[in-house]
Amino acid sequence: MNKKGRPKGGKNKYWSKEEKLRIVNRVLLDGLSSKQVSDSENISNGMLNRWIQKYLELGENGLENTKKPGNPLSKYSRKNNLTEIEKLEYENMKLRIENERLKKGYIVKGDGSVVTFKK
Repeated sequence: MNKKGRPKGGKNKYWSKEEKLRIVNRVLLDGLSSKQVSDSENISNGMLNRWIQKYLELGENGLENTKKPGNPLSKYSRKNNLTEIEKLEYENMKLRIENERLKKGYIVKGDGSVVTFKK
């Protein structure tokens, strides 16, 4: 049996908007069942059905990939020489994160690597 999904220890497959549209059209235009298409494309039937639903609601724009927010501090950590404004933005962001953690009851010690929950 052909297992679907991410290979063990691997990354999720990236599907471009064009690939998604091609696959969705196999169901909508070619008249194949979503089960047939999901099996032949090696994707889950649920994922395919979500793509179809988004396509029917929003058209091709519904198949656009959205960028996940990620770590807001990463853009500063890769630079060796930060400008004065970037240093201030970095410090501001660190303080905002610390403030949010305190609101939730976390206590951060030292460089932030030790986080405990306030009782």
